[in-house]
Amino acid sequence: MPTAPPVDVDLALVGGGGAGSLVLAALDRCGVRGLRVAVVDPVRRRGQDRTWAFWGRPDDRLDSLLAASWSQVEVATPGRRRVLDLAPLRYAMLRSAAVYDQAATAEHRLGAVRVAAPARAVEDDGDRVTVRAGGATVRASWVLDSRPRPPRRVGRTNWLQHFRGWWLEADRPLFDPGRAVLMDFRTPQPARGVSFGYLLPVTDRYALVEYTEFTPGLLTDAGYDAALAGYRDQLGLDPGRLRVREVENGVIPMTDGRFDLRPSPRVVRLGTAGGATRPSTGFTFAAMYRQAGQIAEALAAGRAPVPAPAYPRRHRWLDAVALRALDRGGVGGPDFFDRLFDRNPAERVLRFLDGTTSPAEEVALMGTTRLSPMVAATVGDAAARLRDRVVPWRRPTTWQIPPPVTGATRRSPPQR
Repeated sequence: MPTAPPVDVDLALVGGGGAGSLVLAALDRCGVRGLRVAVVDPVRRRGQDRTWAFWGRPDDRLDSLLAASWSQVEVATPGRRRVLDLAPLRYAMLRSAAVYDQAATAEHRLGAVRVAAPARAVEDDGDRVTVRAGGATVRASWVLDSRPRPPRRVGRTNWLQHFRGWWLEADRPLFDPGRAVLMDFRTPQPARGVSFGYLLPVTDRYALVEYTEFTPGLLTDAGYDAALAGYRDQLGLDPGRLRVREVENGVIPMTDGRFDLRPSPRVVRLGTAGGATRPSTGFTFAAMYRQAGQIAEALAAGRAPVPAPAYPRRHRWLDAVALRALDRGGVGGPDFFDRLFDRNPAERVLRFLDGTTSPAEEVALMGTTRLSPMVAATVGDAAARLRDRVVPWRRPTTWQIPPPVTGATRRSPPQR
């Protein structure tokens, strides 16, 4: 049987999900033309298979794609509910169908070649990268790889953000589309970890109600449903007036393990494998969006498509300390976030959770947390880092890539 000749391109996207779709759209938006592009993915992404929620300033490039946005959000802890005015920021919801449709249009305009097979080998000789997928071979100057990958070195703390949400349709107006419940910590808290619910109303009759945990392990299906039903009842929503239209599930790694952002000279990783997921919050979309724009601008200027790190090094350190404090029980999640929102401007807290604050702002924020457990976590993290320098290099042995989900793989705050 004759072998198909290799496809030669300038850029190959291995993986056509959220990160790859955002890159395609950014290339089109920046007016990049004449660039030979290939997309290697066994599935052509369509429809609503995930939801992203994020905060930021109004953006003309995204506004037409949004399912909803809110300038006011509610944060609830036992005994207290506070409403936050996010100006000049807003909290926004983006569903995958709009992103995939935009990417499909961009793919057509760019004249991209699509290889409908999983990549089984990515080989970089320093000059070109060979991608073998099914019976096809793609040779590219650069590869952007967004496939899930474990961290390069096992983390000192390894938790999961896992959630289930119900898209609820009411038979009469029940929701306030002008206000979202961002974090509601009145849910029963797990013995080791954090739980919260949230409510994102799209209209007065249609909303996403979700239950999220930050813990080392997952729940059963029955456990998620029971927790969601309990949170629905806590919100005072009558199940007799509601119909579940869609269900979304997701699992996001929360680890201070180091991901290999550049596994070889001409391969760049994107998405969670490229460090776009904030370890302490699970937020991913904003970083993917920023990096997609950086890649497109670089290619338009004739530079290498290597984005800046998703988060500053000091933020990754702060994440490691926060995860350690939560994991060792030094701080409680509801108390930690309650103090942050109570003693700081909402905009500063949200920008901190998204990784865009300055060092001075971070010092002010950390000064509002409980000092003793955070100092203990900082000392423990420093000692662990010192041990890591003398312990032989370790690749994760117990890491499990988050399984495929039937709904959104999105960030939930505390990403959420």
